[in-house]
Amino acid sequence: MSRYFITGIGTGVGKTFVASILTEALHADYWKPIQCGTHEGTDTERVAGLITNSKTVIHKESYCFKEAVSPHWAAELEFEKIKPEKLVLPETNNTLIIEGAGGMMVPLTENTYAIDLAREFEAEVILVCRNYLGCINHSLLSIDHLLRNEFEIKGIILNGNFDKQVKAAICNYSEIPLLAEIPEIMEINKETVLTQSQKINLGLF
Repeated sequence: MSRYFITGIGTGVGKTFVASILTEALHADYWKPIQCGTHEGTDTERVAGLITNSKTVIHKESYCFKEAVSPHWAAELEFEKIKPEKLVLPETNNTLIIEGAGGMMVPLTENTYAIDLAREFEAEVILVCRNYLGCINHSLLSIDHLLRNEFEIKGIILNGNFDKQVKAAICNYSEIPLLAEIPEIMEINKETVLTQSQKINLGLF
């Protein structure tokens, strides 16, 4: 079945919200291999609380660290190292949504990065772009990295209300498909996730 790796142009761009929407729309399974900042709760718990369909299975993280810092640092603070062999895909016959940690180039170890998991898991990349000052630069740098390194790219999702000039600058840079535009949502809950999931064009998947 299909695997999609959800990454973003930075931290806090809405990866978990987007992952929830796609998980609900596709009735997919969800997995976050590495979680940092567990004292604030986990993204796995957040997604589980936002899904209403009965088919989705939420899979347990491979690593959970207390501090909300990059994974390689969070592991070091707990006298651990992230071992690639422990990052094993969960067994499922369903479509799988895999959520990365932080931005694309967040270090996992001294020489591996969050985006490397997309290749390791043979997953298509979905890039989440959030609207803020500087997002054009961050989006184009992210797209450029994916293209130059020949990642399998499913598409881009715009999260927030984008001015047409900003949207055009991001979308016209490459031929990567625009999968969805999610408006600014003031309150994220089961209802808003379900509503946005029903707007996803399943034909693109």
